[in-house]
Amino acid sequence: MKELDGKVAVVSGASRGVGQRIAWRLGHESAAVALVARGESGLRETQKGMEELGARTLVVASDLSRPESIDRAKDEIEGELGQVSVLVNAAGIFGPIDLVKDTDPAAWIETIMVNTIAPYLTCRAFVGGMIDRGWGRIVNVTSAAALHEPEPLNSAYGTSKAALNRFTRHLAAELNGTGVTANVIHPGDLKTEMWATIKVDAGRLGATADAYTQWAEWVEKTGGDDPEKAADLVAELMSDEAAEVNGRFLWIRGGLQAPIASWGERGETQPWRK
Repeated sequence: MKELDGKVAVVSGASRGVGQRIAWRLGHESAAVALVARGESGLRETQKGMEELGARTLVVASDLSRPESIDRAKDEIEGELGQVSVLVNAAGIFGPIDLVKDTDPAAWIETIMVNTIAPYLTCRAFVGGMIDRGWGRIVNVTSAAALHEPEPLNSAYGTSKAALNRFTRHLAAELNGTGVTANVIHPGDLKTEMWATIKVDAGRLGATADAYTQWAEWVEKTGGDDPEKAADLVAELMSDEAAEVNGRFLWIRGGLQAPIASWGERGETQPWRK
């Protein structure tokens, strides 16, 4: 029997990139998978490949950053597939590469909405049922960018992922002892559509964006990390052996970028605590 036989998973950003690979892997592990993204055509491609392998799927074209979309998506998913036990928030955008004074406010805010608010809304929608049933796995896809020393130009993306990390830690603290876990993963340095966008935008800014140009060239030279490594990590988190892994920043194995410090055991002492 596969690890997720009889369980329902929701994967946002399932139309392409790492979200698509994670959806494929969860389907391979016998989960029924709700494939979610804003555009339907890419989801249909993902669905076609999964159903050829015998996976049960549901396409849900929805903008999960909008609160009014969440209830409709939840009702559709649970009406067609059943109660959700696995949630992977893999949808993300890089947002504007510009100095704060030059950014488009709408684009900056959209980055926060997609990368931070949508995971909050989906977690809020599905975590209660997981707690009631005593089992669940939540994986939010973050970025090492949230751990690097802040640099100019990517304030929207860096802020969105730092906030996602902190939100996930708060959620994990609430989940201790429930049988449900919540973690963030860095999926690696990937040669995706986001990479291509960063390369173009950095080129537009010239020397000001040299750090991003160097990163884009490095990913191109190395070929980037294999997104299957992120799917491997998500699959590992589904296991009973990972039941105590909660509130962590997790890295793929053998990634191009070596893991850097995130957070560990509590080291602070709050003087008002008894």
